[in-house]
Amino acid sequence: GENLSLLDMYNKSLLEAIYAIYEVNKILYKDKDRDILNAEKILEKVIQCIDENGGIVKKEQLSDLGIDYRRILDFVDRKEIIRIKNGYYTYGVDRFSEEELVAKLFPDGLLCMESALYAYGYISRKPYGFTIAVDKNTSKSRFKLDYPKVIPYYTEPESLKIGATSINYAGCQFQIYDKERVICDCLKYESKMDRMDFKEAIQSYIKDEDKDISALMEYARDRKVVKKVQSLIGVWL
Repeated sequence: GENLSLLDMYNKSLLEAIYAIYEVNKILYKDKDRDILNAEKILEKVIQCIDENGGIVKKEQLSDLGIDYRRILDFVDRKEIIRIKNGYYTYGVDRFSEEELVAKLFPDGLLCMESALYAYGYISRKPYGFTIAVDKNTSKSRFKLDYPKVIPYYTEPESLKIGATSINYAGCQFQIYDKERVICDCLKYESKMDRMDFKEAIQSYIKDEDKDISALMEYARDRKVVKKVQSLIGVWL
């Protein structure tokens, strides 16, 4: 009889333990379900915020919505959103052309050098990356991105806006230097340029019926390339 009662006690304890484990699991699964539901709601919020901001959102904008940074990292790990570069997020990079991404990520930059030449139709070969002029005091880490390839030209703040205008290029609005400023910059940085691109750009400018020689000479004085303008362009005019 005593053995039977010990067995009963053991079975009762075992059943109680199984029931306790079952109850704990129920709570854990409930919490997990709640967390999945919560994560889905937060992700909806993130996607909505991305859409409302033209397809790209900054980390600060998500923080303003009360979304924890660890949650953002979790979404990135699960490939539900994509980090374009540090602090900038979207979903589906293939939604954007390279030009759209550059226009959205660097609204303060100006197309210069090869990118400006290509936008004006002065060179026929599309540049390998986007050459953009930016304030020399801007953070260098902004340009650490795999795609699109951006080549910054760090410029003195007082020179940055000289000759600035805008252009609709590849369906996007960009700041760009006018043709005369671009040509003077090419003369200034000739050594950084591909030989063929340089020659084609100078020839295209000479043939352009829309050129403004007095503006060219003004920029040449500012960019310290007067002699080059006289020897490479002046002889053809």
